[in-house]
Amino acid sequence: MDISETKDFPVSSKSLREIREFSREVISKSSILEEGKDELVLAIAEAAQNIVKHAYKDNQDTTDKMQIKISFNSNKLEIGFFDKGKPVIEENIKHRSLDDIKPGGLGTYFIQQIMDEVVFKESTGWHNNLVLTKKY
Repeated sequence: MDISETKDFPVSSKSLREIREFSREVISKSSILEEGKDELVLAIAEAAQNIVKHAYKDNQDTTDKMQIKISFNSNKLEIGFFDKGKPVIEENIKHRSLDDIKPGGLGTYFIQQIMDEVVFKESTGWHNNLVLTKKY
């Protein structure tokens, strides 16, 4: 079963609940994805939170939208995140030490553990295009 759904969300922490609901709803359309659904929703929410927190760090009052596209076909799930925030410098992305026990700072670690591939791609009209891939 091929699935492809795209939705725009305000760039705000207030959107995270709606992003989780959208993700859960789309992922639920495929029985293949059901087993790891909670982990996938976590990875999607963490990536969206990173957009809000880092790409828009100096522009919390933005009216920009971020776009999330969830596609599943040929036993491969791809989640695309598109935003017009501060362009990401991949070398600067790192999670804090796992030995440093405190809240926050492990979103990228969780994303990398849950997904098979985490890649930034070029995308016309957007500053950042993060693609998370999971193979089944």
